[in-house]
Amino acid sequence: MGLEPFQARLATPFAVLGIRTVGELLTDIEYLPRGAATLAPLNKLSERVCRQIARYIDDPHYRFNLPFDYRGTDFQCRVWREISEISVGKTCTYKEVAQRLHSAPRPVGGACGRNRLPLVIPCHRVLASNGIGGFMHARAGDPIAIKKWLLKHEGVRF
Repeated sequence: MGLEPFQARLATPFAVLGIRTVGELLTDIEYLPRGAATLAPLNKLSERVCRQIARYIDDPHYRFNLPFDYRGTDFQCRVWREISEISVGKTCTYKEVAQRLHSAPRPVGGACGRNRLPLVIPCHRVLASNGIGGFMHARAGDPIAIKKWLLKHEGVRF
């Protein structure tokens, strides 16, 4: 039997979150199906991550304070930093983010889809110019239901 791929699996109202840490850094938060098995935190950092996610579920204005690195291309990291500046209850379009970075909407969407730290880097706050847009490389199904849940939780009307 191999090592557990997650250091915790936390049930939330919208998904089970698979939490991965390496050393003293949070490296991944993965949306798993709601019926996926949960797993109590295996280390102090994953316990801290779970506590902070629970605080966010209770209060959408809670600000995460977790150690992580932006691991991606220079462009992806620029997109993620820009997205991190979007306040709770606010949204931006892919086009608006792209204009700030002197880029185009499609690569911004690609960077959002490669975000390994959703919630902490709130890519759910980025919308298409003509609607909700995609989420987790999908335009329908559970990923869009999760995005809608998160936006509604944060008070966004759409």
